[in-house]
Amino acid sequence: MSDRLSLPWASDFHCHLRQGDMMDTVVPMVEQGGVQTVLAMPNLTPPLTTTEMAVEYGAALQRLAPGVDFILTLYLSPELTPEEVGRAAKAGITAVKVYPSGVTTNSDWGVLDFKAYYPTFQAMQDHNLVLCLHGECPSDAAKGICILNAEERFLGTLRELHGSFPRLRIVLEHATTKAAVDCVKSLGDTVACTITAHHLFITIDDWAGQPHHFCKPVAKYPSDRDALQDVVRSGHPRFFMGSDSAPHPRRAKQGEKPAAGVFTTPILVPLMATLFERLGCLDRLESFISTHGRSFYQLPPVAASAPRLTLRRVPFVIPATYTVKSSAQASGREVDVVVPFMAKQELAWQIDNDA
Repeated sequence: MSDRLSLPWASDFHCHLRQGDMMDTVVPMVEQGGVQTVLAMPNLTPPLTTTEMAVEYGAALQRLAPGVDFILTLYLSPELTPEEVGRAAKAGITAVKVYPSGVTTNSDWGVLDFKAYYPTFQAMQDHNLVLCLHGECPSDAAKGICILNAEERFLGTLRELHGSFPRLRIVLEHATTKAAVDCVKSLGDTVACTITAHHLFITIDDWAGQPHHFCKPVAKYPSDRDALQDVVRSGHPRFFMGSDSAPHPRRAKQGEKPAAGVFTTPILVPLMATLFERLGCLDRLESFISTHGRSFYQLPPVAASAPRLTLRRVPFVIPATYTVKSSAQASGREVDVVVPFMAKQELAWQIDNDA
């Protein structure tokens, strides 16, 4: 087996790049992790609800990482009228993200009634925008909904949306269950699914009591993780990488109520290579991290003549923390750090920066 692996630069179709000091820290790490195309999530404070806001955010990202192709998104809200969808399409915005109310970070402005947005979804279908779904129902004890079954209970909504808008491209984001995998496979070619690196590794036992592995949706049972691994091993063309990398300061992750989010941006492709090798499907890695997602998003394939990413089979220990850039460093106050996924553990591959 070769000790070198040549790949196109990866495309991450779900990533949180934040704002302020955290954005200044994380965005330059995108290429460090082996990615040059990234779908940027809109759940900022305030969320990106208008074309103008998204374009301005994209310009800020581009200044921090000129070599990265940032795909812009809008946050579904009452401000996103059919007319605004048309303006977004003309401005090159690619997708709209749906957050059911209260299910994850900065989702307080989220959706309570999907049918109220049917005119917007029709406009998105007409303008060929992608609908990205955070596929969970809000927890509701009276209805028997909790974080362990919230994704499965949402799948009826996915089926209904696909049935109502069969030409609308829909991505079920960061699937965590066998039920979600089976549902997406059963639907038409306009429905796809992202899978994160961390959900391919962990189960409920790995985040219960470990706040740095806690995210939304939470990792589920071993049988669910096995289903995620099986579908990427199969090379199914409608499943592709969306890291859902979501950095929070360590103090927010280790507080009284840990923030939801796992940080993988600076180690993403080595993490995926290590896992795919363990699964015996290293030959499927390129399609999962590049080909399938680009095809679904109707992006051109990476040119054969384009520079490629080289990985070496050299053990790499994930750092314990990454320091957040901040003026606090100059003022003597405590400096924020982010703890990455699998901190201090060893990966089998690392990016060859000298290739």
